[in-house]
Amino acid sequence: MSEQFSVWLEKEQLIFSAAHFITFAGNICESIHGHNYRVRCEVTGKLDENGYVVDFIALRDALDAIVRRLDHKVLLPSGSSLIKVETEGEEVVATFEQRRWVFPKDNCLILPVSNTTAELMAKFIAEELMKLDDPRLQNAIDEITVGVDENEGQWGTYRTSWQSGS
Repeated sequence: MSEQFSVWLEKEQLIFSAAHFITFAGNICESIHGHNYRVRCEVTGKLDENGYVVDFIALRDALDAIVRRLDHKVLLPSGSSLIKVETEGEEVVATFEQRRWVFPKDNCLILPVSNTTAELMAKFIAEELMKLDDPRLQNAIDEITVGVDENEGQWGTYRTSWQSGS
């Protein structure tokens, strides 16, 4: 096995406040509530000619831009079979069985996930990071791990092979 090195990034600024609700146990939907989420990221790969896996500043700035998009939003799933989310003019309407929520459109972020769990938000952040066309993030990264903490010690984590431009 060839050498692998990792860069682990967890900064004070990688925090976002957001509201959400999830479904669980088949047919239970919790009440809307919020968290002050924290994000951390690890990338693994080979060292470049400068002796690092990735530029810390580039990784920090890219993550910060993604986190800012999530900040102060109601996070809603577009892929849920239980929560229906529709945009109606300047409003977003979410329904679960007989329950209905109406939010201003500009206060919402509809995520391509089946549920707004910490694990699936970590996957979303990782995928958004890999989509970026920043040459500073295209070194020899082999793997990415993103963690989302929703309650000071309750981390959901996603790990995958790095796929540039995915």
